[in-house]
Amino acid sequence: MPLCAVLIWSYFYPEESMLFGKRWMYKEEPELSEGAIRYTKVASLISLIVIALIFLISIVVYVIGKF
Repeated sequence: MPLCAVLIWSYFYPEESMLFGKRWMYKEEPELSEGAIRYTKVASLISLIVIALIFLISIVVYVIGKF
């Protein structure tokens, strides 16, 4: 679940997530392209959906296996 929290944070704050741990390398605030920001948001959203589907499928398989 911590991964889901990071992905949600990356979706809502893509600039911050892209620079996390790398901000020390720049003297000034770097400008990120719109394409890079869009890519980060789409990748976060798709990853979140895939993780949710895997989680739901795992629960369904577990419940079906009990019967």
